[in-house]
Amino acid sequence: INSMVLDVQGREVFVPKASEEYNIARFSFGDLCARAAGAADYLAIGERFHTVFIEDVPKLQYHEVNLVRRWITLIDALYENHVKLVIQAETKPEEMFQVDLENEHCDEVFAFDRTRSRMEEMRSEKYLRKKWTGHLQLRDDVDRARQIDYMQ
Repeated sequence: INSMVLDVQGREVFVPKASEEYNIARFSFGDLCARAAGAADYLAIGERFHTVFIEDVPKLQYHEVNLVRRWITLIDALYENHVKLVIQAETKPEEMFQVDLENEHCDEVFAFDRTRSRMEEMRSEKYLRKKWTGHLQLRDDVDRARQIDYMQ
């Protein structure tokens, strides 16, 4: 297990701990959400790693709206690639985003409801049985190589 860098549209996405052999990675919440990152960065992670561990996930507050938005985008990207996600968090998903009455109707609250639902689904047996959809090009290349070997 070593660190590595993913090239994403000319930018570098640092992966602090990864096994290229097994396609797994480990990050802290800060690694993923405390810096400026976007959907392309998170999709690259989901396309490269079938299992992602994220530690030190805090309880989020409304005044941390950029962290909330990045977390929502990250979960969406990992979910779309059927990534197996292991989270070490301060609290359960249903308590992860705290909003006061003044802000309970903001867009992030509605978006986080979907994120919360996705995090719950990602724990389900049905989701965990889904095939990882990332790294399609690599899988296509391997399949083609197998077909060529078979034909020879």
